[in-house]
Amino acid sequence: MKVPFVDLLRQYHVIKDEIDHAITDVLESGYFVLGRNVENFEKEFSQFCGVKYAIGVASGTDALIVSLKALEVKEGDEIITVPNTFVSTANAIIFVGAKPVFIDIDPQTYTMDPEGLKKAISDRTKAIVPVHLFGCPVDMDPILEIAEKQGIYVVEDACQAHGARYKGRRIGSIGNVTCFSFYPAKNLGAYGDGGLITTNEEEIAEKTRMLRNYGETEKYYCDAIGYNSRLDEIQAAILRVKLRYLNKFNEARRSHAKLYNELLSNGPIITPVEREFLRHVYHLYVIRCRNRGRLRQFLSVNGISTGIHYPIPIHMQKAYSHIVLSENSFPTAERYATEILSLPMFPELTNEEIEYVCKFVNSFYGKTTHNYDPAAV
Repeated sequence: MKVPFVDLLRQYHVIKDEIDHAITDVLESGYFVLGRNVENFEKEFSQFCGVKYAIGVASGTDALIVSLKALEVKEGDEIITVPNTFVSTANAIIFVGAKPVFIDIDPQTYTMDPEGLKKAISDRTKAIVPVHLFGCPVDMDPILEIAEKQGIYVVEDACQAHGARYKGRRIGSIGNVTCFSFYPAKNLGAYGDGGLITTNEEEIAEKTRMLRNYGETEKYYCDAIGYNSRLDEIQAAILRVKLRYLNKFNEARRSHAKLYNELLSNGPIITPVEREFLRHVYHLYVIRCRNRGRLRQFLSVNGISTGIHYPIPIHMQKAYSHIVLSENSFPTAERYATEILSLPMFPELTNEEIEYVCKFVNSFYGKTTHNYDPAAV
């Protein structure tokens, strides 16, 4: 058996007729930039999140850049985030001239640890960027409380958390601004790049809408130095179709995670933690394990594709060597970077495939499980 890490074609074939019709409709309309599909998708996604405003942009990275720019982040400002995220989180901070300040992570959820936040705040802190990593929401209340007392912004990186909930509220409706990515493999993925910003604050919405389109308030009238960062009409049409299925697809991911947890229990594997006030949507199913390299090779030999998200914390990347930090600056994030492994996870994954993956994970560690035949290894 071959088990892919992700298979985007399976989902396409499930909703092929609707997708094809949506694309054809855009082509036949002759309108390709900031048309009715972008406008309608923004309304539909804002309703989905329970937030007032949604502004489509060209990518998740652009969502972060435009949001920080709208908050008037400037050179010399500091933005607090975590080191165990995709590099675009920190890149966006650098691009607007600010300095990323990293803090360590919660050892159970792998997300921002509110305990370390107070110590990192200075008189130059402009915003906090918590990352809802792997589909798991950050514990937001302590962060919001600290931010309110200090008078600083909260910009959520929700690029992996479409549809996740924190204490019953959808991610996208909690901080001052939330940023989403629609990279194809995301829970809500386009067939190319795309991103979106949500906020409940009218002034922020107006600024981000202006900045995504050259800084124009109306055609050829620019009130700010802006960007060409517009969500594509075809991608918006595709996302409108897929948004209707997002709850169903997320439930499938949660069901897969439950089966993984059952089959990998009582062994040396550390499976994801889901606290009672969080609703994880499992963009990735990430385990912690011993002998990761050997396990990954063993799984590959047996037809199972895996990933590592992310092997090098940002502060240890060559591109960030100008931020002088020693190894062991963030011991939890650094240690976990050597232990985490992402197993196959996508809505159309079958129970048989999950059982096959778990059979070989367990056999690697000398543990048997149901549907495991030692003679087959």
